[in-house]
Amino acid sequence: MKKTLIYTFVLLFIASPMLMMSQTASVNWMTMEEALEAQVKNPKKIMIDVYTQWCGPCKMMDKNTFHNTDVAQYLNKNYYAVKFDAESPDPVTFKGTMYENPTFDPAKVGRRNGVHQLSRALGVSAYPTIVFLDEDQNVIAPISGYRTPPQLELFLKFFYNNTHKTINTQEGFQDYQNSFVPSW
Repeated sequence: MKKTLIYTFVLLFIASPMLMMSQTASVNWMTMEEALEAQVKNPKKIMIDVYTQWCGPCKMMDKNTFHNTDVAQYLNKNYYAVKFDAESPDPVTFKGTMYENPTFDPAKVGRRNGVHQLSRALGVSAYPTIVFLDEDQNVIAPISGYRTPPQLELFLKFFYNNTHKTINTQEGFQDYQNSFVPSW
């Protein structure tokens, strides 16, 4: 009985930091409507993770990047984070326009399906794509492809700090990228 109790305490002692890390590594995901409503009360940029259910790199990015403690903490502090299924059947109102997925097929859930009109309106043509919106709900940029935490850090800080307003050429961005030192 004593050995069992000791083993239990040792296991809890070892596991508790891991449990705390997993709890702190959660992004406060919102729907598009929730983020737009929150933005009216407290303006922040919005970062939208546009994904599909069948997309392997989307799942990897969710697991490896969005569950990273540094990424989650930075997003939660500086952005409204939206997770948007690009093949969702649910209508979404954005900037006064209702967007839908008129070709959605319930028989194809989990496989390639109709594309939601909002994903196209945001400039999405591949998955995953991270779309950044400014405080006025204007698209800053869609960034396509899987990103590791350090790769996403570059964009999160680039847009959060409004560096995109002063660096607006490919060459300027390349210089910024070459000099950027990730801390995650």
